[in-house]
Amino acid sequence: MSAVDVSEVTQPSKVAPKKKSGGKSGNTVYYLYLIPGMISFLVVVGGAFFYNIYISFTKWNGLGHPHWVGMQNYQKLMHDQVFWESFVHAFYFIVAMSIIPTFLGVFIAALLFDYIAPRFGNKSAAYMRAGLYMPQIVPLTITGIMWAWLLQPTSGVINTFLTRIGLERYALDWLGGEKTAIISLSVIMVWIQIGYTIVIFMSGMSRLDPSLHEAAQIDGASWFQRFRVITWAQLGPEISVVLLTTTVAALKVFAPVYVMTGGGPGTATQVPAFFSYFHFFTTTKVGYGAAVATVLAVILTIMAVIILNIQNRQQAGANKR
Repeated sequence: MSAVDVSEVTQPSKVAPKKKSGGKSGNTVYYLYLIPGMISFLVVVGGAFFYNIYISFTKWNGLGHPHWVGMQNYQKLMHDQVFWESFVHAFYFIVAMSIIPTFLGVFIAALLFDYIAPRFGNKSAAYMRAGLYMPQIVPLTITGIMWAWLLQPTSGVINTFLTRIGLERYALDWLGGEKTAIISLSVIMVWIQIGYTIVIFMSGMSRLDPSLHEAAQIDGASWFQRFRVITWAQLGPEISVVLLTTTVAALKVFAPVYVMTGGGPGTATQVPAFFSYFHFFTTTKVGYGAAVATVLAVILTIMAVIILNIQNRQQAGANKR
């Protein structure tokens, strides 16, 4: 072989490097698909939101032109006892729709995933999960009407049952009493929300590493110890999402209150969303109702930002580990 041939073989060929496909220029194309959705969001949601803020600074009954009053509605709001009472009632719903369903949801999902499915089959666990999720599918209006019928003081199924078994002293006016109405609504909301949390947590458990449970079981850890140390700790992202979505839903709850109690008796079940609706359409104090809605929107935004930041920090800590 000649020297020229050897040099051609041994020397690396100088080939121009290929340009990487994609990059910033390639990613820019995908952002174009967001434009229609962003425009629709700004027009439908953003437009209504900023118009509501404008209305909150006016005195208006829904007819004619709004009359600018500045901060008068907000000043009145700060001294409105019913407004603050509505947020106290919202706390009941946060407990009923967020905190209790989250704890129960993780526990029941773990039972279905770790006990029911291995022993009775995935089909049995799926049937139970679907049954618990059913209240989420039924419209809240229908659910409210059904529970109002069940809780009727004279002919309701629950009071009739209590009377026939000799417990007539416990047959109360569940939705008509000032002390029992908010508790009854809270229990109903637990029943409605529990299925949502179970579905989220069961899907989260499917991504967990089963070797952790197997190793802990070999070391003699009980099911509850494995649930507390492994399952609960590994479901941090799902728990954060559930707490965020259910807390926001609790602050916005409207349909069950509207259908079952109408905010009563008196103001016993007033919540911020219903309080805003009441002034919009009953007292025709549209500007005042808009001020309530604006304050509620600000509180929801702040809570969402706080919970998302906590979730991001937890995720960052998990990635470092």
